[in-house]
Amino acid sequence: MKKIITLALLFTIGLTNAQAFKGAGDTKLNIGMTVQNGGTGILVSSDYGLGENFSIGALASYLLSGSGISAVSSDYRFDVKARFNANLGNVLNVSPKFDVYPGLNLGLKNFGGHVGAKYFFSEGFGVFTEFSTPFAKYDKDAISKYNNGSSFNIGASFNL
Repeated sequence: MKKIITLALLFTIGLTNAQAFKGAGDTKLNIGMTVQNGGTGILVSSDYGLGENFSIGALASYLLSGSGISAVSSDYRFDVKARFNANLGNVLNVSPKFDVYPGLNLGLKNFGGHVGAKYFFSEGFGVFTEFSTPFAKYDKDAISKYNNGSSFNIGASFNL
C-alpha cells in the first residue's frame, strides 16, 4: 500500500504545472536570508502581479549578526522597501518554472535596484535569489551603516 501511495504522490507531483510567475493577481511570499557587507539577517518579501510581466511588492529585513552589530541601533538593523519588478521569464522564453526579474526598490535609507530569479519545484514551493544595490543613498547618517549597501538574498518562495 505504501508503494502505491508513494507512486501516486510522485505521479501527481510530476503533473503539477509549477509556474514562477503567472501574471496579474499572482502573489508570492519569500522568506530567506540576507547577506551584506559586515552583516547577515532575515528577510520577508511579497510580490503581487499587476500584469503579464509586472509586479509590485514590499520587503522587510532585519540584521541579526555582524561585525560590531551589538553597537548598532535597531534603526540601522531594520529596513523596509517598496519594490517594482519586471518579470521576464516568459519574455526570455525559458521554462515556466523559472523567472528572472530586474526591478527597482525604494527603502528607508536608499533608492536602488535589484535583479533576482525564482525557480518553482511544485505549484506552491520554490527558491529565490536576489542581488540588490543602492543607486542613491539619502540618509546621510546611514551612508556607512548597515542596510545601506549591496546585499545578496536567498531563500524559499511560496505561492499564495
